Amino acid sequence: MRDIQTLIDQSDATALAALIKGGDLQPSELLEATIQRLEKVEPQLNAVAEKLYDTARQQQPAAGPFHGVPTLVKDLFSPLTEARMSNGSLALGEARPGMDDEMVSRLRRAGCVFVGTSTSPEFGTSYSTESTRFGATCNPWNLERSAGGSSGGAAALVAARVVPFAHGNDGGGSLRVPASCCGVFGLKPSRGLMPSGPLAGEGWGGMGTAHAITLSVRDSAALLDATAGADLGAPYAAPARPQSYVEAMQRPLQPLRIALIEHLDPWPSSAEALAAVRHSAALCEQLGHEVIPATLPVDLPRFLDQAFDIIGPNTRKYLELLGQLRGAPVSDAELEPRTRIYLREKGNIGAIQYIRAIEGMHALGRTLANFMRDYDLILTPTLTREPPRIGALDVTDPNADLTTLIECFHSYSPFTALFNASGQPAMSVPLYWTSAGLPIGAHFAGRFGDETTLLALAHQLEALQPWASRRPPLNACAA
Repeated sequence: MRDIQTLIDQSDATALAALIKGGDLQPSELLEATIQRLEKVEPQLNAVAEKLYDTARQQQPAAGPFHGVPTLVKDLFSPLTEARMSNGSLALGEARPGMDDEMVSRLRRAGCVFVGTSTSPEFGTSYSTESTRFGATCNPWNLERSAGGSSGGAAALVAARVVPFAHGNDGGGSLRVPASCCGVFGLKPSRGLMPSGPLAGEGWGGMGTAHAITLSVRDSAALLDATAGADLGAPYAAPARPQSYVEAMQRPLQPLRIALIEHLDPWPSSAEALAAVRHSAALCEQLGHEVIPATLPVDLPRFLDQAFDIIGPNTRKYLELLGQLRGAPVSDAELEPRTRIYLREKGNIGAIQYIRAIEGMHALGRTLANFMRDYDLILTPTLTREPPRIGALDVTDPNADLTTLIECFHSYSPFTALFNASGQPAMSVPLYWTSAGLPIGAHFAGRFGDETTLLALAHQLEALQPWASRRPPLNACAA
């Protein structure tokens, strides 16, 4: 078993699938080794919402590109037939939709084996994975620090080498923020590239999308090859995709013009965040790309106010759906203070205000598309500071106002949500660790529909500075 544990520690999903295909590793061996590893680290990480070991052992994995590779599905509006769907909330009890989300179906067809579901904050509306239902998910680099949110469980498990990738979703940074916190790779695809059905036509007015947190860039590209594409009846779709993201990732990349954004008013980046983004800029220049200091044409406070004009009513609508799933309406009193604040201040806005917010997001997309006529990519810090201590982003006073919540979360991550609104692809790349040994990601955004340039640059950066060779201290507990 120790040899298989070493394989898990040193291999991405592409490599593990190749070993299985070649007969050098049996899916059952890999599954049991993954379960053993998860059992060793989970008491410290608290990253699993539900263990599905028995159903995983009974699952006959499909003959897809990831045949026999274990993973987890995020417990947030992503139904999995075998699992309950709590969305990080006590209000959902043991509700089990008994169906697969289309993204989950595609992962299943790709050959993935589902060993469990990963933790999320209630309804995914926090940049730290902490909930009354599950408690706090800890960062493998420092157990007193947050793993980020809302795909914090997924990021912690990938960073701790339990699985090489884990499903997640992103409505304002929920793949990229935890990827930054945990020192792994997180790509948010373009609006309309990934399936969102059958429960929803779109998430958060088109700001939300699904994908995964991965150890390697090639796994992220291979997952896009296996899962990308609008599902049947989708309200819209992204531009035509390449025949293979993996092949496109490996093609020579012409020198890029990259806009460097260090701050976004009114919240400055810390010295550590600036060191991280400047280090990443220097690596890009070393690769032959041109990095140009710039300023984003964005009114951040106005944007965030409109973003919550979308999040509030959508959360109210989700509660109606969840009430149907559990067979009784969900009352505000059952929810965490953060969710109650969103609902109180934004959950009952009028139709005109909602339409105005949607149009504001579309206008932002046009503004940023015009800005990117002069640049191939935008580079910012993923976060303005290192991963915070557990509890630092937890708002427990239900009488707090929305302004307090916005400052709490978006002073920490002012950049990521912009590209959910614009629909552009964006990624967090793990290139920098602080003097305290904590990761801070570099955040790149590309033109709408241009995942291939992002992946190609990430592939170059990965070759120049391989992050998978850095392993968190927690990893010793699983060896």
